[in-house]
Amino acid sequence: MCPTAPFCANFFSFHFSPHSQKIGRADRFLRILVVGILAGIGLETSEHIVYAEEPASIAAESSKTLPALPSVHSLSDLSSSERETMYHELKRDAELLELQSSVLRRLIQLVSPTVVHIDTRKPLLRPRNGKASEEEAGSGVITEIGGKKVVLTNRHVIHRAELDNIVIRLHDGREMHPVRMWSDTGTDIGVLEVNDDKLVSARIGNVNTIQIGDTVLAIGSPFGLSHSVTMGIVSAKGRRDLELGDGGVKFQDFLQTDAAINPGNSGGPLVNLRGEVIGLNTAIASNSGGSEGIGFAIPMSMVMFVARQLVETGSVSRAYLGVTLDRKFSQKTAEKLGLNRTIGARVSGVQPQSPAATAGIQSDDIILEFDGVSIEDDDHLVSLVSVTANSRTVKMIVFRNKKQIPMSLDLALREHFEKVSP
Repeated sequence: MCPTAPFCANFFSFHFSPHSQKIGRADRFLRILVVGILAGIGLETSEHIVYAEEPASIAAESSKTLPALPSVHSLSDLSSSERETMYHELKRDAELLELQSSVLRRLIQLVSPTVVHIDTRKPLLRPRNGKASEEEAGSGVITEIGGKKVVLTNRHVIHRAELDNIVIRLHDGREMHPVRMWSDTGTDIGVLEVNDDKLVSARIGNVNTIQIGDTVLAIGSPFGLSHSVTMGIVSAKGRRDLELGDGGVKFQDFLQTDAAINPGNSGGPLVNLRGEVIGLNTAIASNSGGSEGIGFAIPMSMVMFVARQLVETGSVSRAYLGVTLDRKFSQKTAEKLGLNRTIGARVSGVQPQSPAATAGIQSDDIILEFDGVSIEDDDHLVSLVSVTANSRTVKMIVFRNKKQIPMSLDLALREHFEKVSP
């Protein structure tokens, strides 16, 4: 049995149900759980890290130094001195590769003490065969927020578990229970406070410097095997339309990686070559329930935006824009409005008395830029608004009547409009 049901070991495995799910606008053959949506925005229903310096190029250096290998039939005829020469040459050339390995070893030595294994016991929603609870497992990473030591993880790792039924196992084998916990459904982020000021905190990286192709490591407890390390690259950025769990994960901006991620990795860190945490591993797209080279991690910019609010105030306040966006924004519509391609987010409706209405945004406006960031599509705008502090004044650029119009807009508190709106 999978170590963390119901999401296959506390893990949003995309192989969680008997029928095939969709990955939105991407691959239609992988089983997954996906969402779409917003941050004070309505949607119509109808769709860097710098490498450690290496000596020149390993391949180039090797081509200069490696001798021609003897043919297979002559290998057994090598004299002792010839074999010794080959071993010497092999050692010399292997040292080039070992330089990279030494970087990885130092990285792992630095980061591993900040990674934890999490065991939980949760009540079954539907007790069966006399069993009223089940055990699940996941991962987490230690950091400090507001002077408190906390473990960052996924909400689905700790959801429905009581504090006494959550066990945090440290790198040195010690175990402890959290003293407080918080979670956010909209991002699937969970936070556990622990009483140990001497715990080693992870270093958080700058997600804005990440580039596709950067080397990353995933550390966690796949199938309960704590502190396992796998390596890959950042395969893509800005995955925002995954149907996860019950659809409650509304605010998405996932990093995609081919580093092997499996059930139990949920909540563990995705780390760059500088030993900085750039994401929390959360989900996989898989037909088998195991790693198939498509994993997803929540970027740390989003994680820290949410976690800081949870620790400091107990809840997450999000900005509200007040527009409905066209999920079916097409090339034909873009051309009709004067654009030669589908960029930005098309406004299909404006909430009365909302920040958007006050700023003068209209239906058929195309939001091209928000707070200095060029908008790719509707999901991108949703993600940006969701991690922008409310009550801020932001600059925007909208496209209207074949002209780009700069605007300033005072964001409001999303919760206020949710209470007053029908």
